[in-house]
Amino acid sequence: MTDILTLVFRAFSPQTSQKKDPSVGAPSPAPRSSSTALLVGEHRLSRSVLLLAAVTAASELGVRVAFFAQSQIQSLPVCLQRGSASLSPEGLKKITFSYPRTLEQLLHQVASLHESPSPPSLIIVDRLDGFLREPVAGSHAGFYSGPESCAAHVSALLCDTAAFLSRALEQRGSSSAPCRVIASFLSDVDSGQEHPILDVLDRYFQARCTLDQDRSYEAAAAAAQEVWHIYVSGTKDCEEGPALAQEWKLFSFPDGLMEFKLV
Repeated sequence: MTDILTLVFRAFSPQTSQKKDPSVGAPSPAPRSSSTALLVGEHRLSRSVLLLAAVTAASELGVRVAFFAQSQIQSLPVCLQRGSASLSPEGLKKITFSYPRTLEQLLHQVASLHESPSPPSLIIVDRLDGFLREPVAGSHAGFYSGPESCAAHVSALLCDTAAFLSRALEQRGSSSAPCRVIASFLSDVDSGQEHPILDVLDRYFQARCTLDQDRSYEAAAAAAQEVWHIYVSGTKDCEEGPALAQEWKLFSFPDGLMEFKLV
């Protein structure tokens, strides 16, 4: 998963933008232990990052993407609209947008992904917290009544589905394996305390990208509207080396463009 986000950050960095080389920063296949990630922070920016990940994965890596959101996507980020190299009709055709309104619908649609004749290699869920606020209905109501139980259930389903689809892709000899999962979660960062559900989600998502706004003078100095820190962290895997730790900066400009810089 973090390989796709790193590809996004590099593709929209000033150096790569100048080179206009779509192969720059293309990642090698990610290990299965780091194929899930949680993007925590402000919704407006996190949705833009998710859309960048979806389009970049489909266009640059040629993989199919399943994108789930409660509210309809009205437009793509400006940096994608102006980047003709990344935004192509063929790439967009590889992205399937679905709009489940409830957690029950999300669970059903994710569980049905294995029935697709062309399974996705990237599953994206926008605003997981929005689904967890909805009361659980239907067949799951009696078993997953609390938000922590619901968070554990949907996270486990996403991980199990990704593992199943990874095996299916490998059996087909597809270079798109493994299947990755990226979800966003809007946490109350202003309270100074971490949302309790994040403790549950961290048990399932091996990497976390945290958006933290930089309120110093740097935004004005860079002529940017906003500057955000993106802290990428992950759990240690004894077979894959040390825990992941990386920091990027996201510059959001008044004209809607975005740039990423490695710190």
